[in-house]
Amino acid sequence: MIIPTQTLPTPDVTCSNCKACCCRLEVMIISDTGVPEQFIERDQYGGETMMRLNDGWCAALDRDTLMCTIYENRPWICREFDMGSDECIDERVKYL
Repeated sequence: MIIPTQTLPTPDVTCSNCKACCCRLEVMIISDTGVPEQFIERDQYGGETMMRLNDGWCAALDRDTLMCTIYENRPWICREFDMGSDECIDERVKYL
């Protein structure tokens, strides 16, 4: 039995075509980078994540420009998430 595989195009990701799909992921705050309090959500155990609004996007994302409004103080995980990486492409495929 042959199982067909779907080959999806892998677009080159740049600042001009980034869809900010990673800004829909849950982002744990695991180090102090200076994230402003109004963007932090805490659970009953004291765990901190970036707040997401009802639309599912990070509260710090500018919806018009799709750019981070706290870029200089973004969480460590956001700093480590590389544009165009396999993880980035995996997230983009979900929203294409």
